[in-house]
Amino acid sequence: MLKGNFFRGLGYLGEGFRLIRQPGLRLFVVIPLVINVLLFGLLFYFLAELFSGMIATAMGWLPEWAWLQSLDWLFWILYGAVILLMLAYGFVIVANLIGSPFYGYLSELTEKHLTGQEVSTDDSWSLIIKDIPRALWREVQKIIYYLPRAIGLFIIGIIPVVNLVAAVLWFAFNCWMMALQYVDYPADNHRVSFPALRHLLGDTRLSALGFGLPVALAAMVPVLNLVVVPAAVCGATAYWVRENGPSNKDVQTAKVS
Repeated sequence: MLKGNFFRGLGYLGEGFRLIRQPGLRLFVVIPLVINVLLFGLLFYFLAELFSGMIATAMGWLPEWAWLQSLDWLFWILYGAVILLMLAYGFVIVANLIGSPFYGYLSELTEKHLTGQEVSTDDSWSLIIKDIPRALWREVQKIIYYLPRAIGLFIIGIIPVVNLVAAVLWFAFNCWMMALQYVDYPADNHRVSFPALRHLLGDTRLSALGFGLPVALAAMVPVLNLVVVPAAVCGATAYWVRENGPSNKDVQTAKVS
């Protein structure tokens, strides 16, 4: 039986948007935001032609059956939805790979703010630089987890008729990945391993999917997807504090040195 509270999970992204306006957090929101703007501009330029080509290729694989050809508009929508979902999380992967050291520190500051501790940025740059190797390795682990599942869903998505469910499966998977992606920042700050994090989120899966749903939707909206990343980091930290925080005994046993 699925545990957690889906509707409570939905509220964490909104809380994240409120948190990024806090004075002590703004600097570590603005710097990754500038990086994301530059990155999104480059990706949009290169992927515009790629998107059109992928759609045309997929449509060319359809059999010459009259009833299938009459539904070509529907397959355009389905193929487009699958590719859009792929590109949405693809953008998140690249943006988070580049900004991960900032996001880990932003999560740490957010947790201090939420738990009533003093928010100080005196040693911010030295801590960010020190955490770069660990932050990058953590992102690589998420990519390794994501890719084989994404490839499997992509194969389903290019099979005519079967792809009727592919878009739904992609979206559900993206919601789960968005929760994993962002709750990983506070989890990593507490030295909780990535496999242990998957177990913890699985214990509150409805809350995780509730949090991941608006993040996944926002990631597909141009311009909004630039701002949603730091907001999702802050919202995920609120999720961590209230759903799987240090007071949770399972977290204590899941930590790794």
